[in-house]
Amino acid sequence: MAERDDIWKRIRAEASADAKREPALASFLHTVILSHERLEDALSFILSGKLGSDTISSLTLRDLVAGAIAADPTIAPAVREDLRAVLSRDPASRGYSTPLLYFKGFHALQAHRVAHFYWKTHRQALALWLQSRMSEVFGVDIHPGARIGQGILLDHATGVVIGETAVVGDDVSLLHAVTLGGTGKVGGDRHPKIGRGVMIGAGAKILGNITIGEGARVGAGSVVLEAVPAFTTVAGVPARPLSVPPETLPSFAVEERSSLTA
Repeated sequence: MAERDDIWKRIRAEASADAKREPALASFLHTVILSHERLEDALSFILSGKLGSDTISSLTLRDLVAGAIAADPTIAPAVREDLRAVLSRDPASRGYSTPLLYFKGFHALQAHRVAHFYWKTHRQALALWLQSRMSEVFGVDIHPGARIGQGILLDHATGVVIGETAVVGDDVSLLHAVTLGGTGKVGGDRHPKIGRGVMIGAGAKILGNITIGEGARVGAGSVVLEAVPAFTTVAGVPARPLSVPPETLPSFAVEERSSLTA
């Protein structure tokens, strides 16, 4: 609980400092962050404001988001681990408040967590509406049935597609335009399973019910059609093994991201 409070305290401190440095943003920062008592409340306000529409109001969505967070004990810790992931791996983030306020990859991921809750609790129609709205607003299409761990970085996120039966482990980093999809040839369990600490480069396509082992790296623009062993780098079309690195988790190696090309 202390760690959760520490993150929220830092977010509030960052927002207060920004409000003093940039008076034009003071009202915005007060409304979005400083007027709320908890991170959960601020997140519910932010997501509902972005996803609200003429058909489902922001006020209604705020209750739905808050209700999901309150009912699912896995969401609040995951939110904080995702914030930690962005701050530690994305050099564009100048604090915890930056992804909370401005990063659509973070917003899309948290919207998915809410949609996944409603998918699990047999409110599929609502979950699918959230998926559709999230795709329209953020340009990220994650099926509400997909299972995603915590400590996830969706960097830039535009064009990310994750299918219904995909599983993404903890501490994974995905760059923009990544697809975790099916081959179109089979039904049922048809999407990739991504192990802990995997790094997936921009534009990579991983297709079918295959496993990408812990600590693996997938080069930008690669098309992966076969399982990848743990701690192995693959790249190309179709992807082929390039090396077997030391037993590390490359999703944490921010300095290596720009060189991960096919």
